[in-house]
Amino acid sequence: MKKPVYDPELEEMLKFFPKIRPFTIEVVKEERVVLGAISTPEATVGKDPAIIHEERTIPGPGGTIALSILRSRNSAGGARPAIYYIHGGGMILGSKLFLIEHTFEWIKQLDAVLISVEYRLAPEHPNPAPIEDCYAGLKWVFANAKSLGINTEKVIVAGHSAGGGLSAGLSLLARDCGGPKIFAQCLIYPMLDDRMITASSKQFMNEGTWTGVNNVKAWEWYIPGHLSAKEVSIYAAPARATDLSGLPPTWIDVGGNEVFRDENAAYATKLAEDGNSCELHIWPGAWHGFDTFVPTAALTKSCLDTRLAWFKRILRAPTAPLKVPAVP
Repeated sequence: MKKPVYDPELEEMLKFFPKIRPFTIEVVKEERVVLGAISTPEATVGKDPAIIHEERTIPGPGGTIALSILRSRNSAGGARPAIYYIHGGGMILGSKLFLIEHTFEWIKQLDAVLISVEYRLAPEHPNPAPIEDCYAGLKWVFANAKSLGINTEKVIVAGHSAGGGLSAGLSLLARDCGGPKIFAQCLIYPMLDDRMITASSKQFMNEGTWTGVNNVKAWEWYIPGHLSAKEVSIYAAPARATDLSGLPPTWIDVGGNEVFRDENAAYATKLAEDGNSCELHIWPGAWHGFDTFVPTAALTKSCLDTRLAWFKRILRAPTAPLKVPAVP
């Protein structure tokens, strides 16, 4: 199958990535050890003296849930915006500080409180365990907003990859359960569709940093029996939702050369069709995770600047409708 050409700079960097191994339980266990070593407090938040970091544990549906709370050392204080962050890793890998460095500019430039949630992972804990943990953490944030220094009218859910998919599912769940009320959602190349029916899911079955082959396996572990199921929860696979009305303003961006491209574009279109505000960016020639792994690339810089500008613009928006003066 034909594929779009890669961005030359990103294509060159992709050559240096190790060949992606097909997922088995043994491979996943090994990858968790590797990712765990680069996701410690010392290896992440400890490298930026402008970030203050604390840990909390709260009751959850399957035991305790760990939360990392990050603030700017130079914060103005008071009730600040909050970003409820959900990490990536295909629902099977990663932890709450995995690649957290890429949120530091959000924290510093927006003067936001960022709360990153530790959710249970498949295959040991398949759906609905991860989304239940994320929802429990979100409700705790709202219940403890005053002590956290958070403005409950400016709480954004955000996540990369699987975290983007969980963020989308969380927004649907909060809508259907009557709250908490989410101000906006930032979905960064979100993992939304278990069916693997799009052109891009077939174009990148065996290449890139997240292959279609491994995407299939991750979904099999996350929602066992999903392809034969008559009904898969929209909170697990948001692309299956037929009604996206009543959702918060949304940012979606995705690489033009990755598995999730078409399901992300379809979700953005459906959001707009159902009356929501949605900004979509497809970065031409970009592969999955380019923004985190190649921060110096020209396309990455454009992506990060544009994404941050959306955060700034959305947070400047009034929480109540503007009163338009009467025309004389």
